[in-house]
Amino acid sequence: MKEKIKELLSEVEEFKAESKEQLEDFRIKLLGSKGKIKDLFADFKNVPNEQKKEVGQAINELKIKAQAKFDEFKSSLTGVEKSTDIDMDLSRTAAPVKLGSRHPISIVRNEIIDIFSRIGFTVSEGPEIEDDWHNFSALNFPPEHPARDMQDTFFVESDGDDEIALRTHTSSVQVRIMENTEPPIRTLSPGRVYRNEAISARAHCFFHQVEGLYIAEDVSFADLKQTLMYFAKEMFGEETKIRLRPSYFPFTEPSAEMDVSCSVCNSKGCNVCKYTGYLEIMGCGMVDPSVLDNSELTVKNILDLLSEWEWNGLLCSNIKLMI
Repeated sequence: MKEKIKELLSEVEEFKAESKEQLEDFRIKLLGSKGKIKDLFADFKNVPNEQKKEVGQAINELKIKAQAKFDEFKSSLTGVEKSTDIDMDLSRTAAPVKLGSRHPISIVRNEIIDIFSRIGFTVSEGPEIEDDWHNFSALNFPPEHPARDMQDTFFVESDGDDEIALRTHTSSVQVRIMENTEPPIRTLSPGRVYRNEAISARAHCFFHQVEGLYIAEDVSFADLKQTLMYFAKEMFGEETKIRLRPSYFPFTEPSAEMDVSCSVCNSKGCNVCKYTGYLEIMGCGMVDPSVLDNSELTVKNILDLLSEWEWNGLLCSNIKLMI
């Protein structure tokens, strides 16, 4: 057994590994559960008692040297692989790489803002937690209006006679603009709005809305129509057609709903447009004179002023922009 230990010790001292495969073979051969050192320990019981101490020390020395040799080459081979296996393109520029992408809502919102900015509209923003005056009363919502019920509005608290709630539309921003800005006014009010509604595949309790307000002299409903026609063609394509249907909103008079021709089926009728050929995308109308009075805004020829419009849609009607 002593001769066998000397042979294995000599093999360990002369061993050199150039790859992980060679090192793994060495480990299995000497240090594995069925390796030669394991066999030496198994045969140790057959060693005469007077030699057990000497032979035991020799086997332990062999095992220690074999383990040290394995650890040495394992460390060196790992270092070589780390230095040569570089997972990057060293020829690339040192400039930082932009990561991530924009959310679809942000893309659509920015496109809408860009389209209206070409015809002189600016962006206005306001608080998402609003008082009753700016969210309802100033916009001609009477106290008995259904939108004031808990089923439609997230009320935060009641401050005496004034209730505080999450805004149900961005029209509240327009009231603030009319209170603090001299005409002419041409502005967009994009932002999140909140309504206490059931969540479904087509609706959410909070979504994004973009509203526009244009107040100036000698502007008519025809200007409103042409502005919306321009927006529809820029947003959905040059072949897009629009149609206006009479409607009702507390803050506009007259009011209308606007539809655009379905770009999915080219107005031939499909599941998206419910076989009508058109998709509803927004409401529009002339600002109600009482809204102008509530905002203490006095402009010549009130009834000839282009009003406000609002839309909730992600490239097609009746689909609110949601997060």
